[in-house]
Amino acid sequence: MTRTEFDQKVQRLSKDHETFLSTKNVKVERGNGIYQRYVNPVVTAAHTPLFWRYDLNYKTNPFLMERISVNGTFNSGAIEHNGKILLLVRVEGTDRKSFFAVAESQNGIDNFRFWDYPIQLAETSDADINVYDMRLVKHEDGWIYGLFCTERKDPNVPRTDTSSAIAQCGIVRTKNLLEWERLPDLVTKSPQQRNVVLHPEFVHGKYAFYTRPQDGFIEAGSGGGIGWGLSEKIENAVIDNETIIDDRAYHTIKEVKNGLGPAPIKTAKGWLQLAHGVRNTAAGLRYVLYMFLTDLKDPTKVLARPGGYFLAPDGIERVGDVSNVVFSNGWVLRANGEVLIYYGSSDTRMHVAVSTVDQLLDYVLHTPEDGLRTGISVQQRIQLIKKNLELLGRK
Repeated sequence: MTRTEFDQKVQRLSKDHETFLSTKNVKVERGNGIYQRYVNPVVTAAHTPLFWRYDLNYKTNPFLMERISVNGTFNSGAIEHNGKILLLVRVEGTDRKSFFAVAESQNGIDNFRFWDYPIQLAETSDADINVYDMRLVKHEDGWIYGLFCTERKDPNVPRTDTSSAIAQCGIVRTKNLLEWERLPDLVTKSPQQRNVVLHPEFVHGKYAFYTRPQDGFIEAGSGGGIGWGLSEKIENAVIDNETIIDDRAYHTIKEVKNGLGPAPIKTAKGWLQLAHGVRNTAAGLRYVLYMFLTDLKDPTKVLARPGGYFLAPDGIERVGDVSNVVFSNGWVLRANGEVLIYYGSSDTRMHVAVSTVDQLLDYVLHTPEDGLRTGISVQQRIQLIKKNLELLGRK
């Protein structure tokens, strides 16, 4: 390739990339009345800047190869900041290492563009092997906190075991999403701690955490369920006691594992909670999203718990690096009551579903709870059928 050809190819890449980034997202025609899906993912590997992936110097890259490729962009924290929607994206390279980067959009639906540089986290004395799935929360203490999973190799397994890991909760904080202060990892009594979320308000003057204690990195063992614990401080956060507030249950969408998604949204009727549930199938693990509502004064008290899933993989969302998965750790409540729900699909890409506080409360408060057996499930459906047939003038 000549220098002229190289320059022309760079120009074409840049033009095509700008056209791709500027593509307007459109609503999916069909809906369920609870939320509105959109046709296109909001962030993909192709959204990452060309200068993250290509060496644009002709002398050192005469074939214009992607030198450091991106495998996926998914499981993003989310926040509204200075009038824009920011996603704290988990970006995964082809080397399987994930890092965090900020993508911003004016409307939160399309035209997401990454900031020039990814976030460079400070390392603790026990360096992270991998980091992922950051939850962002504006806390009443004035800081924006990011809680994420830090993964390290399990030191207690044989040298030949190169897959066993220990997961813990890493903590950072910032005021501007540019400068990040790394705090010590959260300390709990659980050997594994993933999907930890910080409650946005003090509870009894303490920092409150939603946890997910597990015995093993993958298997819940005797642990599992969404936990709750308090810490006197955040700079060296320690939880002495964890209480399970939302447990796993047999033959449900959360029989294998469950964990909280983003920090809850405060409403007049309680804290709206979005979580993920996992069950096993012949095709492997299936991740879906579900919701529940907790008390404003006592967030450990569940007020409503709709049965079934809130959102499950659909269409292209079912296909990817880890198929049949949706996962959310970020949503944004806007001043007009609109809620932007961001979710990753199959560990590959990011999507948005749009709802409102009123719609979500209606869904949570008026959807029957899982009766945990077929007989009750049928009775609930028959009640709905009878009600509708009477409205239609049929007996």
